[in-house]
Amino acid sequence: MRIFLTGGAGFIGFHTAKSLLVRGHAVTAVDDLNPYYDPGLKRARLKELDGEKNFRFVESDIAERRAPAKAAEADSSDLILHLAAQAGVRYALTDPAAYTRANLVGHHNVLEFARSMKGLGQLVYASSSSVYGNDTAAPYSETARADHPVSYYGATKRAGELLSHSYAELYGLQQTALRFFTVYGPWGRPDMAYWLFTDAILHDRPIPVFGRGKLKRDFTYIDDIVAALVRIVETPFAGEGRQAPHRIYNLGNSHPEEVLTLIRLIEQATGKTAKIEDAKGPAGDVRETYADIAKAAQDFGFVPKIPLAEGIPRFVEWYRKYHRI
Repeated sequence: MRIFLTGGAGFIGFHTAKSLLVRGHAVTAVDDLNPYYDPGLKRARLKELDGEKNFRFVESDIAERRAPAKAAEADSSDLILHLAAQAGVRYALTDPAAYTRANLVGHHNVLEFARSMKGLGQLVYASSSSVYGNDTAAPYSETARADHPVSYYGATKRAGELLSHSYAELYGLQQTALRFFTVYGPWGRPDMAYWLFTDAILHDRPIPVFGRGKLKRDFTYIDDIVAALVRIVETPFAGEGRQAPHRIYNLGNSHPEEVLTLIRLIEQATGKTAKIEDAKGPAGDVRETYADIAKAAQDFGFVPKIPLAEGIPRFVEWYRKYHRI
C-alpha cells in the first residue's frame, strides 16, 4: 500500500512509519520540523529511517495551501494518514494562532488534497481525548456530544472532526478519526509530563505537580497505539449504515492512573527520589481522561497490552541511552 503520512517526524508518526515500512508498505512522509520542541529530536527520528527503500521524506508545512499536493508530487496514494498537528494543551495559552494554523487550516488543506485524489481508500487522522473536556461522564464514549472542550487545543481538534464530517457528507470522503489518549514511550515528546518528570528527577530538579498528583490520565503506550493504527490502515473502510462515511474511535489504555503513580514509577525506574512541589494547575487541564475502547475492540480487535508499570521503565531506559546519562 502507498501511504501519504503527515507529521512523519513526530512521535506517533515516526513509530507508525517504521512499523508500516517493516510490513512492506511505501511511505511518503511530510513534516515541517517546526521548533515547538527540539527539531534535533525530529531529525534523529528520521535518521532511524535512513536507508529504507520505500520511504521518502519531504520537509513541508501542510498549512500552506498547496503543500500536501506538492509534497506528494506525481505519486498517487492509497491512503492518507494525517498525524500532523500543533499539539499540547498549555502552549495554546501562549500561541493560539499556531493551533488555528496547523489544526484548522492545515486540516482543511489535507481534506482538500484528499478530495482531489482519485482511488483514495480513506483518510485516517489524529484527533484527541481533549475534545471531551470535563463534562463527559467517564469512561468517555465516542457517542458523547464532546461540545464543551476546556482547552483551545481540544476545541481545534473537535472543530477538525466537524470539518471532516462535512467533507464526508458533501463529497463522500471516507474518513476515520482517532482520539488518542496520553500517548507515551521512547522517542516521545519533550513537552509531556513523563518526559519532563524523568528529566527533572535524573537531574535533581524539583517538579511542579498539579492537584497534589491526584489528576488521572489514561496513559497509553506507543506500541499499542501503533498496532491499532496499522490494523486500521490495513483494514478496508467499512461505513456505519446510512450515516456519512466518517467514523470516530477512542484509542487509549482504558485504565486511568494518578499522576502521582506516574512519578513513583519514574522514581523506581531511575532509582532516584522526586522533589515534588505543589503547583496550581493551568487553565485548560482536565481532571481525568478515560477511554471507552469497546468500539475499537469490536471493529479492530484493539486490546492494549502494555501497562504503565511496564511502559515507564522502557521509556526511562531509552531516555538514558538517548541522552547518554
